[in-house]
Amino acid sequence: MTQTPEQIEAEIEAQRDQLAQTVDQLSAKLDVKSRASDKLAELRSRPDLLAGAALAVLTVVALGWWRRGR
Repeated sequence: MTQTPEQIEAEIEAQRDQLAQTVDQLSAKLDVKSRASDKLAELRSRPDLLAGAALAVLTVVALGWWRRGR
């Protein structure tokens, strides 16, 4: 099947758009600082999660301190 130049150009443009979306998605995944900031903002907006995270950290620290003393 032979494609017209317009069809080929349209296919190339669609592939460019798809590639641009993929690059944007990968960039977002690799932007660790931004993802960490987003997660921190999420924790700050939910005090129950923040309290749970603080309790978990405190438990780990206390357990480590207790095991070192033995």
